[in-house]
Amino acid sequence: MAPQPVFALPCGMVLRPWRDTDAQVLASAYEDPDIRHWNRTEPMTPTGAVERIERWARRWDAGEAAAWAVAHPDEDGAEGAAVGLVGLADIDRSGASAEFLYWLLPAGRGRGAVGQAVTAVSRWAFEECRLHRLRICHSVGNPASCAVAVKAGFPLEGTMRGALLHADGWHDEHLHARLATDA
Repeated sequence: MAPQPVFALPCGMVLRPWRDTDAQVLASAYEDPDIRHWNRTEPMTPTGAVERIERWARRWDAGEAAAWAVAHPDEDGAEGAAVGLVGLADIDRSGASAEFLYWLLPAGRGRGAVGQAVTAVSRWAFEECRLHRLRICHSVGNPASCAVAVKAGFPLEGTMRGALLHADGWHDEHLHARLATDA
């Protein structure tokens, strides 16, 4: 597969592939209470984070998934420290669909980065990967994820009852989707 693209976002942040040097950030992200609550993550060691990053690279090479680090550029414009994740999971080439995943550490919040990242990755997925349908699913109790979906052009299609298990029990989930034909 081709190298994973890098995207410059209007907010000044970038999307870039995860690197082994991001392992400590990834491990610490999985300690963040909001990220753990909404994403059902387990604590992760730096070694486990390196393994996760390597698995993401293998899944990219196999065309199964794509995970980008949301990063602040350094003062010299280089791709800097990771503060979040935006990715496509469950890429189904025959069904031409995939599902978004995203989270941000507090240092990356409040700039609109995730909505901009979802918009950029959507454009790429529709144009370069020829996917037809992209979806975002999130707990109905997570209004920030709902706002990201709507701002990125993913209308609410419905509510899936008891569809997602979180630490505090089963949650109803909103289903948002966007089609390549939605422009």
